[in-house]
Amino acid sequence: MNVKTKLSDCLRPLMLGALFLSTAASAAVQSIDKVVAIVDNDVVMQSQLDQRVHDVQQTIAKRGSAVPPASVLEQQVLERLIVENLQLQIGERSGIRITDEELNQAVGTIAQRNNMSVEQFRAALTRDGLSYDDAREQIRREMVISRVRQRRVAERIQVSEQEVKNFLASDLGKMQLSEEFHLANILIPTPESANSDAIQNAAKQADAIYQQLKQGADFGQLAIAKSASETALEGGDMGWRKAAQLPPPFDRLLSTMPVGDITQPMRTPGGFIILKILAKRGGETQMRDEVHVRHILVKPSPIRDEAKTKALAQSLYSRIEAGEDFGELAKSYSEDPGSALNGGDLNWIDPSALVPEFREVMAKTPQGQLSKPFQTQYGWHVLEVLGRRATDSTTQAREQQAMTVLRNRKYDEELQTWLRQIRDEAYVEIKLPGADQAAQ
Repeated sequence: MNVKTKLSDCLRPLMLGALFLSTAASAAVQSIDKVVAIVDNDVVMQSQLDQRVHDVQQTIAKRGSAVPPASVLEQQVLERLIVENLQLQIGERSGIRITDEELNQAVGTIAQRNNMSVEQFRAALTRDGLSYDDAREQIRREMVISRVRQRRVAERIQVSEQEVKNFLASDLGKMQLSEEFHLANILIPTPESANSDAIQNAAKQADAIYQQLKQGADFGQLAIAKSASETALEGGDMGWRKAAQLPPPFDRLLSTMPVGDITQPMRTPGGFIILKILAKRGGETQMRDEVHVRHILVKPSPIRDEAKTKALAQSLYSRIEAGEDFGELAKSYSEDPGSALNGGDLNWIDPSALVPEFREVMAKTPQGQLSKPFQTQYGWHVLEVLGRRATDSTTQAREQQAMTVLRNRKYDEELQTWLRQIRDEAYVEIKLPGADQAAQ
């Protein structure tokens, strides 16, 4: 696979699935170039269209499909270029700029995905006949379009609490968010019209296998030798199964078992089955560390410079150390409007919600003790750690997962609606020979 292909693949997430952008500079130098479409305050050139058609043909060829002639692709490709052009114009009007630092970071990420350094990436582009500067420009355009979509489309999406609850309660929600198990099985079959003797014999055989497994026998070897499952020759490996896909009582039972454990033989319509948990993922209980903390914040001002502010914080620290009440001093001196009236109490808080300096000092301060004065972007602080705890945040995590699924689903729908809207509202005049003229 050449570097041009890899670059396109790496940029695809930035485009949210759109084809790789090309610029007029990346097209072969032509003696005559011409406008093929007027798009609001910009134009699409023939060289851009030719280059994009060429890129699309290469992509189709790599999939092993028949490559249609350029004339068949031109109108569809031109429409894609028009919509991309409109998004770039929106980005320009909105003041969206990609800094050199951001662009360098994106180029570095793409190089890393190709297992190259930036210099190796640059050299590889040159070997493929591609300009490094043109590649950077293409990446910049992709990033602008991505940001335009995030701003214009994301702000249109609303997900209500009721929608989240309904999704979590639905079969689809349970399926998508349920725990997954990598399973292997051994099946001892029973005939469809088996009598009691046949059932008892199958049960005894399954129990004998279970006892061998408990004594350390290899599950995969026993599956190959004894199981009637269709996965027997794979050592019984069933692959990954979501808990919601498993019949009762397996859906609940497996959640309580550790990886590597096996179930006792259980009767199913097809016979007696033994399951082994090879691995688990998702659905775990998620714990979050929380800290109960209070603080006093004092800020520099036009009448109190940095040095005086620091001195005030040191004075408050000394007064608390001498026995004065933390809460009363916070009510009198703290300039944090959210906590001052509560004696500086921030209640139980997730450390990740705090600025790094505050978080680091809080982490180093033992429970029940006072920190020395320290500075953050907000001013000078004194804090006291009142308690620490681990909180089960599984419910909140599942709600956040559901919110993400619903937002992504709505984003895809809203994106297509928005793209049609900006296309319909734009002035577009197509000058491609042989195409229907269109103007709005």
